[in-house]
Amino acid sequence: MAGRGGLRPTLRLRLTVLNGVLLIGAGAILVLLAWLLVRDALRPTDELLPGTTVVLSDGRVLDAARWQRQLVDAASGELLAKGLVALLAISVVGVAGAYAVAGRALRPLHQVTATAQRLGEATLDQRIGYSGADDEVAELAKTFDAMLDRIASAFEAQKRFVANASHELRTPLAVMRTEIDVTLSDEDADTAEYRRMATVVRDASERANSLVDALLVLARSEAQAGRRLGRRTECDLATGTANALSAMRREVERIGLRVQTSLESAPVVGDPGLLDRLAGNLIENAVRYNHLHGRLWVRTGTDRERSWLVVGNTGFEVDQADVPGLFEPFRRGGRERTGARGSGLGLSIVRAVCDAHGGTVRVIAQPGGGLEVTVTLPSADAPAVTGPVSAVGG
Repeated sequence: MAGRGGLRPTLRLRLTVLNGVLLIGAGAILVLLAWLLVRDALRPTDELLPGTTVVLSDGRVLDAARWQRQLVDAASGELLAKGLVALLAISVVGVAGAYAVAGRALRPLHQVTATAQRLGEATLDQRIGYSGADDEVAELAKTFDAMLDRIASAFEAQKRFVANASHELRTPLAVMRTEIDVTLSDEDADTAEYRRMATVVRDASERANSLVDALLVLARSEAQAGRRLGRRTECDLATGTANALSAMRREVERIGLRVQTSLESAPVVGDPGLLDRLAGNLIENAVRYNHLHGRLWVRTGTDRERSWLVVGNTGFEVDQADVPGLFEPFRRGGRERTGARGSGLGLSIVRAVCDAHGGTVRVIAQPGGGLEVTVTLPSADAPAVTGPVSAVGG
């Protein structure tokens, strides 16, 4: 309890002092009222004639007015003395009781404090588990436990993210190191072998560079979620989508996809680089996870309040219940680190960009295989949205 400069004004001490002040004040008022009532009530001679005398039990004869004054003074003094003694006793008992009751009522708060002090990366599974009355303290304990659940989930997600990122970065580095070591240890290696090694190293470095770029975009998008965007420029989702389709044209032709487009103007206000990356990731995923001679459909449009981008594709079947997992980092088509092309950050970046722009993203698993992703953002004419409202699923 002792703190810097004297007694620490804890909540228990403040509640005790407050209850003590209220109790003593109420008792003092009652004693004062009783004293005034007694002085006003003990006036029996006021109705007698002046000069009237009274004879006491000891034979003394006194003037009635004088006898009345003595009677009032004696009764008032006795009442005041006994009242003050009673007030002192009640105050001591009341303050002690208030201190004990406040300590019992605040015991769950001490549990919260003790739990918070014990918390660490290795003890995030601990909870208060309050089982008392359903009051404000119970609500606080439940809120604290729910917060710990969210923190634990965030820590687990962060650990998975770091582990997966390390794995993804280690793989191309290991490939480069192995190719270089094997080639250098071969004394008969010729120019063709060195060229082959250089090609493998270049491809691996491009993969690592793409992963680093994707991580930077994801970090940048998540940093701006719920905050004011660093760049706010009016742009058109249709333009960015057309550019993304053009960039993937060779891959689309290679696997023979049938592309259906309906690119109407979809003006939005935001960061052009992030919005272009959003459209590019959706188009790349729709092509990468498609099958030979499959379909790809893309639509953009707007109304007075929102603009949207719809990207759908055929492909392998995905259960709708597995859709939320697609937005986790390093998940490729519902599978984790399968070694397929891409970093597995595409939909994570899409969701982060949507959050940063106050939009929503919805994914619907298609019958027979494939997905349809709908991104909805506030249109350029709509009021600005300051917080993330992203959603996934059907």
